[in-house]
Amino acid sequence: MSADLGRLLAGVGAVLLDFDGPVCSIFAGYPAPQVAAELVDVLRQRGVDVPPDLASEPDPLEVLRRTGAAGDQGATRAVEDALCAAERRAVETAEPTPYGREVIVAARQAGLPVAVVSNNCAGVVTAYLAAHRLAGYVSPVVGRSYADPDRMKPNPDPILQAVQALGEPPGRCVLVGDSLSDIEGARAAGVPVIGYANRPRKVAGFHAAGADIVVTSMETIAGLLIDLAGG
Repeated sequence: MSADLGRLLAGVGAVLLDFDGPVCSIFAGYPAPQVAAELVDVLRQRGVDVPPDLASEPDPLEVLRRTGAAGDQGATRAVEDALCAAERRAVETAEPTPYGREVIVAARQAGLPVAVVSNNCAGVVTAYLAAHRLAGYVSPVVGRSYADPDRMKPNPDPILQAVQALGEPPGRCVLVGDSLSDIEGARAAGVPVIGYANRPRKVAGFHAAGADIVVTSMETIAGLLIDLAGG
C-alpha cells in the first residue's frame, strides 16, 4: 500500500484536503449531535413539522441537507445561519488531527500547493488555519455554498472549484477525505482520492466506494510527502 501511495503522490501536482477529519475534528469540544439537535430546534421554532428520523439525526450537515431538500428556503437559511454560528463556536475547541499539520507542511515543502475543500463554512476553516499558523500554507479554501446544501460534496462542484483555482488538471490532483461523500465527489470530479479511515469500520466502505488508496493514519501520507520533499 505504501508503494502505491508513494507512486500516487509522486504523480500529482496539488493536494486537496477535506477539513473535518484530515485536518481536525471540528466538533471535538462541541459535539455534532448537540449541534444537530439545536438545528432541529431552529426548525421547530419556525413551525416546521420535524419527522422522528430527522429529530434524532446526529449529523448537523445532514440536518441542513434534509432541510434544503424539503424546499423551504427560509428554513434552509435559518438552519444555515445557525450552523455557521455553531461551527464558529466549535472551531475554537477543534482538535487537530494527528499528522494533519505535517501533511500540509510537507506537501508545500515538496512543492505541492494545498487546498481545503470542505462542507463546513469557509470562514470557519480559514479561522482554524489562521489560529494554527497554517493559513500561509493553504490556498484556496472552498467551503459550503450558503444555504445551498445540494452543492455540498458529494456534488463535485466544490472540488472542481479548487482544482480550477489551482490550475491543475483533475487527474493531477489528489483529495484526502474521511467520508463517502469525499470519495464519491472526487470520483465524479475525476480526482484521485485517498480515503482516510479514521475509524476501522470505514475501511471496507471506502474500498467499495472506489477510493484509490485507504489509510488509517495521516502519518502514512505525511511520511511519504516528507520523502518527496527530500527529508
